[in-house]
Amino acid sequence: MSMTEVKISEERKYDIVRAPVITEKATLIGEHGQVIFRVPLDATKPEIKAAVEGLFKVKVKAVNTLRSKGKVKRFRGTVGKRSDTKKAIVTLAEGHSIDVTTGI
Repeated sequence: MSMTEVKISEERKYDIVRAPVITEKATLIGEHGQVIFRVPLDATKPEIKAAVEGLFKVKVKAVNTLRSKGKVKRFRGTVGKRSDTKKAIVTLAEGHSIDVTTGI
């Protein structure tokens, strides 16, 4: 199943790829040609693919996404809720890589 080509504006590309996720787990899968990005809740897989390919000049093989519901937390007796988040695990084609420590 291939993703369709999507035309998105330059501004939307920067909106979609918000930040790389830099954790121990993300570093481990980075050795296998995958990178994790924090993305908006309304971003689709074809949009994420187009944004990463456009911004980093790499070839994307696959995009997997996951949504995390925000936790309910209490602070000094007041109930609050953390925001829902969405992450994209981007698998790069052979020979391509992204150095997330340098930025765009």
